[in-house]
Amino acid sequence: MKLPNNNMQKADGQAVPEPTLRRLPGYLSFFKSLKINNIEFVSSSQIAATFKMDSTLVTKDLAYTGVKGRTKIGYNVDKLIEKIISFLDFNTQENAFLFGVGNLGKALINYEGLKQYGLRIVAGFDINPAVINTQVNEVKVYAVDDFRDLSRKVSARIGIITTPDLRAQETADLMVAWGIKAIWNFTPQSIKVPENIIVENTSIYSDLAVILNKLNR
Repeated sequence: MKLPNNNMQKADGQAVPEPTLRRLPGYLSFFKSLKINNIEFVSSSQIAATFKMDSTLVTKDLAYTGVKGRTKIGYNVDKLIEKIISFLDFNTQENAFLFGVGNLGKALINYEGLKQYGLRIVAGFDINPAVINTQVNEVKVYAVDDFRDLSRKVSARIGIITTPDLRAQETADLMVAWGIKAIWNFTPQSIKVPENIIVENTSIYSDLAVILNKLNR
């Protein structure tokens, strides 16, 4: 898994928009379900109908990966899966450190799907004595004070924040100080980092707010 810049990565010298990068994993999951059901070919219009979008946008998205469809036949499902996995570097493994081994942190460590998409959590960190020196799914939990020394021994470019909200910024500062290049922030807290550090915010609270608002409108 190669780390893209904050906005896009390159495909044959061509800039790939971030919305396309965000849609590709969804396509991949859909194509895998087709393969399970022994479907060999799929058209852009079928893909578009599934995702409720225009077929020309689907074609444009897939073109970035280098895959090509055939007139009146569509795209070969096996080739789609192969090309997207290769394009997104899901066939490699990127190490990550996780900070905050509470319920959410443990759930992420236990979730095997991350490994299938190129991310391997290699260590957890916490300040709670009850979890320090324990293991979650064979991943050891260390004291936060051990991060500096471990970061020198274990190569990891990604840091995951699942700490309480008020500790998000100090955790981000610590990550940046000891070599983390990309931060996946699961707290609703906005964090400030240098411009060369990648930050992806994934707040379940924001998604929940949208769901409840639509449900109760």
